[in-house]
Amino acid sequence: MRGLFPRLLALALLVSGAALAHADLTRITPAAGTTVAAPATVTLQFSEPLTTRFSTFRVMKVPAGTSPQKAAGQALTLRADAPSLASKAVTLPATAAIIRLPLKAALPRGLYVVTWKILSDDSHPVTDFRTFTVR
Repeated sequence: MRGLFPRLLALALLVSGAALAHADLTRITPAAGTTVAAPATVTLQFSEPLTTRFSTFRVMKVPAGTSPQKAAGQALTLRADAPSLASKAVTLPATAAIIRLPLKAALPRGLYVVTWKILSDDSHPVTDFRTFTVR
């Protein structure tokens, strides 16, 4: 009986940890930190399907004198059709592990931020960003 309690406790912690897992970004194209010709699309792949109804995805050129982190925060406050965004408004499926964001044509040179805010299965909002540069 003495050895049973620690085993049950370990099992409970393992199960509760799995239930609190967050969707993680597993791949992004263009790759984070790369310099590329102006892409037509940004693709994000997550470790599990997301409920897109409660998710926001944006791509924006980082304004001069602004940090990528600040630009990411600004981009998330904008409507999907805002003129300052590089991404176009898009209708996503209800759930998806792969998100494709079409971009406006002929993006000018500069640093771009790809940012997202998703709602994990445990109802925890997760916000993050990556950058790429258009040459």
